[in-house]
Amino acid sequence: MTNYISDGKQLLNVEYDVIIEVGDTLDNMRVLSTNLKSQDEFGVFLLQSNGEVSCYVFDEIFIVGKVIGFENLVDAVEAWKNDEI
Repeated sequence: MTNYISDGKQLLNVEYDVIIEVGDTLDNMRVLSTNLKSQDEFGVFLLQSNGEVSCYVFDEIFIVGKVIGFENLVDAVEAWKNDEI
């Protein structure tokens, strides 16, 4: 389990080939799931302290998109698969 911190635009103090995994934490949120959409883009689904789910979209270590406030993981993954994120 690894703890990652971002500045809102990229992961800090990491190498470019870092792979975030389930069980890690990112900005003090637990990683619930990850999903590779393309060779360059992957989604990281995070549990917020209020119980809602967020999705961060990464291109390597750079955050290229972020959506917060999903009621549950199923809603977040469905939005990701439907290109709504």
